[in-house]
Amino acid sequence: MVGRPPKKRKVNFKPKAVYFKPRAIPLSEIEEVELRMDEMEAVRLCDLNNISQSEAAKKMEISQSTLQRILEKAREKIAEGLVRGKALRINKE
Repeated sequence: MVGRPPKKRKVNFKPKAVYFKPRAIPLSEIEEVELRMDEMEAVRLCDLNNISQSEAAKKMEISQSTLQRILEKAREKIAEGLVRGKALRINKE
């Protein structure tokens, strides 16, 4: 059984930097965690701009439950990078 195709998510910013890594660890020795642009947008709206999930979902033109799932996954990836010393790479596609 095949699910329906994912709905396009509206993203209204372009990050100035797309790669963050722990200091003093060579790139050849570091693992990466990839954040999608929709995950970064959810974090930006809810955590940086302190917008409610329902308002952020409207701005991204998705349901609140979809935004919540995106936000949970993004926070998990960010925590993994910080706690386990992995690089965070933002996929701009």
